[in-house]
Amino acid sequence: MAASASPRACAHASSLSASSEIASAESLALQACDDVDSLHAVQRAYACIEKLIVPQRVGDTEEVFPTRTELGALVRLVNEELQRRIEAADATTQSLRAALGEGGVQ
Repeated sequence: MAASASPRACAHASSLSASSEIASAESLALQACDDVDSLHAVQRAYACIEKLIVPQRVGDTEEVFPTRTELGALVRLVNEELQRRIEAADATTQSLRAALGEGGVQ
């Protein structure tokens, strides 16, 4: 005959479960906020590019005024993408070197 858990033990286990769910929800909320912030940075970069390409008024082709924040977002986005591509190319090169070294091809 198995002993049943005491009401205090059940309450403690329930409290831990609820606490874990709250922590998980808070973590997801923080991640969602970070994701939205990231999307805002991309949107600012896009707005900068749009201001550089599309005139705001018909005779406005000479006047372009992206904000410092938009230019910063554009530069960061370009740098991050460039870094990602450099890392991908480096990984490919390293894999190729390893494969050629293993195959004995000189």
